[in-house]
Amino acid sequence: MENGKIKTKAPSASPRRKAPARPKSLYSQDELKEIFRRFSIQRPEPKGELEHVNPFTLVVAVALSAQATDAGVNKATRALFAIADTPEKMLALGEEKVRDYIKTIGLYRNKAKNVIALSQMLVDRFGSEVPRTREELILLPGVGRKTANVVLSMAFGQATMAVDTHIFRIANRLLLAPGKTPDEVEDRLIRIIPDEYLYHAHHWLILHGRYCCKARKPECERCVIADLCRSPEKTCDVPAPLVELPAQLFGPTP
Repeated sequence: MENGKIKTKAPSASPRRKAPARPKSLYSQDELKEIFRRFSIQRPEPKGELEHVNPFTLVVAVALSAQATDAGVNKATRALFAIADTPEKMLALGEEKVRDYIKTIGLYRNKAKNVIALSQMLVDRFGSEVPRTREELILLPGVGRKTANVVLSMAFGQATMAVDTHIFRIANRLLLAPGKTPDEVEDRLIRIIPDEYLYHAHHWLILHGRYCCKARKPECERCVIADLCRSPEKTCDVPAPLVELPAQLFGPTP
């Protein structure tokens, strides 16, 4: 999701929801700190994998990524964003041409309609600027809570927890923050993740789910938290060596 062109800083305070007590967890606070400490060593500066050049193209990319892979979205949007990186340019392009650019992405017809509609709303209601609050972002066509959280984090440096399929799976499989809905998982994760790790936690969990704790077959032998993991599915208790992974690469490969 991040191509390095948007610089963000973590806020001084975390936007935690007020609650009378923390939810019960199978992990102690010391264990939670150790889990995220290891993730921080493995990936000191985790980034999303959707390519974009500004907050507007980020909103579009995340909206297009629903039920699609980041790689597939990137392949479709490189040419699109090269000529339409503002709401005005997207509107000038028109829905039919937007469809042509993104037709390799699932649900492309409805998504093209939403891209044009959200571009129009940004122009008419927000002065062509992407809003900086969740309440305003979710007013945009095709933008839900998850998309809004991603934009708030990546474009504006806010500590949020966007629960996608990877995080929902990880939270339940590891019994880290089990929940029946993404909102429930988000609420529990926000409450239990140590403050010092909350800003990057969203990307750490996504990347862990995408590349290690995979949906069909978790690669437990490659897991740096295998000894701490409480998942009944795990096949290994010995953690993988804790070393920094190679820097994430973005853009088309040669």
